[in-house]
Amino acid sequence: MAGRRGDASGSLFGSGEPADAPLADRLRPRTLDEIVGQDEALGPGTPLRKAIEADAVRSLILWGPPGSGKTTLAHAIRRRTQASFEAMSAVLSGVKELREVLQTAELRRREGRRSIVFIDEIHRFNKAQQDALLLHVERGDIVLIGATTENPSFEVNAALLSRSRVVVLKPLSEPALDVILRRALDDTERGLGALRPLVADDAINFLARASDGDARTALNVLELAVTTAATDSEDRRRVGLEEMRQAFARKALLYDRAGEEHFNLISALHKSIRNSDADAGLYWLARMIEAGEDPLYLARRLVRFASEDVGLADPQALVQALAAQQAVHFVGLPEGALALAQAVVYLAAAPKSNALYVAYGEAAKEALETRAEPVPLWIRNAPTRLMTDLGYGKGYRYAHDEAEGVAAMACLPEALLGRRFYRPTDRGAEAEWAKRLEAARLIRERKT
Repeated sequence: MAGRRGDASGSLFGSGEPADAPLADRLRPRTLDEIVGQDEALGPGTPLRKAIEADAVRSLILWGPPGSGKTTLAHAIRRRTQASFEAMSAVLSGVKELREVLQTAELRRREGRRSIVFIDEIHRFNKAQQDALLLHVERGDIVLIGATTENPSFEVNAALLSRSRVVVLKPLSEPALDVILRRALDDTERGLGALRPLVADDAINFLARASDGDARTALNVLELAVTTAATDSEDRRRVGLEEMRQAFARKALLYDRAGEEHFNLISALHKSIRNSDADAGLYWLARMIEAGEDPLYLARRLVRFASEDVGLADPQALVQALAAQQAVHFVGLPEGALALAQAVVYLAAAPKSNALYVAYGEAAKEALETRAEPVPLWIRNAPTRLMTDLGYGKGYRYAHDEAEGVAAMACLPEALLGRRFYRPTDRGAEAEWAKRLEAARLIRERKT
């Protein structure tokens, strides 16, 4: 195969993981078939799988949480391709290293050879560095594979993003983690099999639940539990539930089956607030905070709730939720817990409406599943003479010039005239919005 290199530190990809490397690195899948838990993106017959197998991968942005398999997927691509493969970390590599890699790739391209450049944590590159990548992607010098835990819509140059396919990798499910953990225990070459571990099923089940879909976390904890376990009379290392809990060593242990699982608790919080039960909401909030849950995760869920379940029945709900998020971000815990508690009580007491949630869902379905209707000419912008001559903007009526602040003018495409997505309730402030929107609708539908 063509030449390969790792990043500046030599740590991303080597010719083989040393024996003392962490278990998560030693056990990294070497083939596509060994990758577990990402069938939606990488299963047999998927476009990405076919492209990798045909060595025809184009630029990709791999987006997913820690431990979901971004680097693993890049590693599998590296082993399949005939192209030169360069691996870098945006944390460890600077402008000099990036320039060298891109210049070398440009020379290869002139010689008719391909280059794939993998950049871990690509969101850490600044705008100038991403612009440099864009130039080489556009010229065909490189196929870019970037990995990020951050939303690429906000962290990756828009032009670079438009030239790449975003592959979303999800947190690994408990069954997937169970497969990975048991594989590690059985593997005598790269895993822990040579230590003759005997790990209880309930300990494995606990670790699969508590790792929040992060394979690296799960494997690191498993390695610690097994390597520190005492051997029995048969020279086997026995690990029970309590030993696994001690290895995990954080209060998220409250999320195990003996208490409540993470998603059960967040569901309980959400549904208690939806049912206007402030006391239950506070209880479930406290359960999660005291268990070690990320407070910003809770803040994000409350922000979602404010729009999904309250909406315009109380427009201040979103303001309260965002204020709680800012407070938690600013002061952290334990003080920030009170801001979250305030938001929970406010949202519980607020009038409820899911009209916005339903309306957007219907509008999105219409946009995705039906013909993309052309924008009516009268509400198109006409920045050029040609567009004006073609009728763009002709007949547009400026709402502020109308006596009632609304023009008798349709804004939906002809095929969707009269379609109602947003159907407000009569609860809280939404009742007033309903009156205003209905009055505006009647004006728009007047014959002119």
